[in-house]
Amino acid sequence: MLVITPLYAAPIGLVFLALSLNVIRQRFAHRVSVGDGGETALIKAMRAQSNCAEYAPLTLLLIVMAELQGAPGWWIHLLGAALLLGRLAHAYGFARRPQIILLRKTGMYLTFSALLLASVSGLALAV
Repeated sequence: MLVITPLYAAPIGLVFLALSLNVIRQRFAHRVSVGDGGETALIKAMRAQSNCAEYAPLTLLLIVMAELQGAPGWWIHLLGAALLLGRLAHAYGFARRPQIILLRKTGMYLTFSALLLASVSGLALAV
């Protein structure tokens, strides 16, 4: 039974929802229904949403597998917290004008760390 991963998956889902609503808001503001219309703010919103969609699902799947394989609870919390904090830092740093590059970098480091460690965990726990 999964008891830890959902504590991180749910807030990440809310982050993705907020990023998606921002894309919709930008589409209405710039009257663009398809594509990006060359609007910088819309392109930025779309990339923030896409970045979350590119990294969060696979990393969450790997964390789920580690939890199901019996990884210690503290390890699952570490992976989940790294991913959640990484996605929050990246989204906030990317959304600011001007961007907060340190937050973007920190967000990507945390996300990549969670992805790497969850991947290695899956391999280590499988043997």
